[in-house]
Amino acid sequence: MNLVTLSGITRNSGGVFYAVNSLCRVMKQHISTINVIGRYDRLSKNDIDFWDPIPVHPYKSFGPIKSSFQLRGLLNQFPVDLIHLHGIWLNDQRACLHWQKRTGKPVIISPHGMLDSWALENSFWKKKLIGKLFANRSLTNANCIHALCKSEADSIRAYGLKNPIVIIPNGIDIPKSNETLLPPWKAKKNTKTLLFIGRLHPKKGLNEMLEAINLLKQEDSLGNWEIKIAGWSQLKHEQELKNFCLRNSLNRFVEFIGPVFDGKKVAAFQNADAFILPSHSEGLPMTILEAWSYRLPVIMTSYCNLPEGFDANAAVHINTDPKNIASQLKSFFNLSVCEQKRIGVNGLELVKTHFTWDKIANDMIATYKWILDKGPKPEFVIEDK
Repeated sequence: MNLVTLSGITRNSGGVFYAVNSLCRVMKQHISTINVIGRYDRLSKNDIDFWDPIPVHPYKSFGPIKSSFQLRGLLNQFPVDLIHLHGIWLNDQRACLHWQKRTGKPVIISPHGMLDSWALENSFWKKKLIGKLFANRSLTNANCIHALCKSEADSIRAYGLKNPIVIIPNGIDIPKSNETLLPPWKAKKNTKTLLFIGRLHPKKGLNEMLEAINLLKQEDSLGNWEIKIAGWSQLKHEQELKNFCLRNSLNRFVEFIGPVFDGKKVAAFQNADAFILPSHSEGLPMTILEAWSYRLPVIMTSYCNLPEGFDANAAVHINTDPKNIASQLKSFFNLSVCEQKRIGVNGLELVKTHFTWDKIANDMIATYKWILDKGPKPEFVIEDK
């Protein structure tokens, strides 16, 4: 089987990068040839090493939908049985559509949460136009659409798509090293850390979280907890968040520590006491799986699409209302250390049981074989009624 994956090839793509990278590494053991094609950016030179030994072919792009003069040539460069596209609304989706029409070969698309209602409302008119130009035809023509969870499958159907859908989650590697690293912030005695890692984007709910922190500060209910916000800014959102902290005198409790990668990211998880993702929209967030792999209790919204976490008592449920976030955080902070740690241990057991890359890669390969008429239809395929 010869597979081409189109995806973000650097850490600028956030959780999608880590998910696709890990998936390809495991599938490489079973698929004869995998080539990864992705947009070149300022991190490409460093991050290409993460893909070794999988060949990576970066291309230059320009404009709001990342148009490229190189991409179509790259797609014609390899003997390809199937293309797996990760992400939508950009030029690589249009290039896949043209390739599919020219060759008659199959395409599977993973929207990674980009068809959820909140995501569709964000930049609505831009997506409406792109949909009419090529995205809707690309989605309609896809041989299969990959959803990360039942909620995303429902969003795909709500968009009007009748394609077969496979539900296969993201996975996680359980940390193996016992070495304890120093935190990527100035450590203080007798303090506890609530950690956020991700893009600093309005959809992540950080505005609402900081409003909640401000409410707790006014009630003197933060105790010895501090909030560390790690990530890179989009839409100048970091400055908005910092301005809010400055206006409300939150800098004593909230620290922005910038992007964390590699060992710095490991150190952040190792030295945190809990993890929060107050998001309005997600596919299936890698950071929550990572937090659980480090035995961290998680505070998250239902929009993170991991209801298993609530069922397993591995997560505290919040919604996107600041008063609710404040109330739930206050309750969590008042739990005993033993009770808080039990939530984190439950998370570790959950990822060990349901989110290992070996199982996920096997399910994805079974999907490819079915699409290529080389295997039976997997039981997790959902056909439109």
